[in-house]
Amino acid sequence: MAKMTDRMMEVFKKVPTAILATATGDGAPNAVPIGAKKIIDAETILISDQFFNKTLANLKANPKVAVTFWEGHEGYQLKGTATIETSGPRFEETAKWIEDMGAKVGFPLKSKGAVIVKIDEIYGLAPGPGAGKKLA
Repeated sequence: MAKMTDRMMEVFKKVPTAILATATGDGAPNAVPIGAKKIIDAETILISDQFFNKTLANLKANPKVAVTFWEGHEGYQLKGTATIETSGPRFEETAKWIEDMGAKVGFPLKSKGAVIVKIDEIYGLAPGPGAGKKLA
């Protein structure tokens, strides 16, 4: 497992949208914007599934994912392994969080699942000679 630094977590929390990349079992890529995201701990993030279709099928066929986020010239890519929770305390907490989020924006939202990503590797995305360097 790789651990995010405090700075990485700060940027992750601050950016409104990140990109979740998945692939089919035979490698066809898919990338979607995600806004319903949280940090569980320095090694784990949670993404709520409200609208995943291809993404959900990909996660079931191939649990390897990448999550990319950036602000200005600072950015990171988390590579990891995803599991999907559709019941239990963490899912119930996520469902409530998403329902509340929908109420605040005036658009009904419902979580279909909590995607839990255990971080395996972290890469830097800052432009320059260190671009793509493995950080953890």
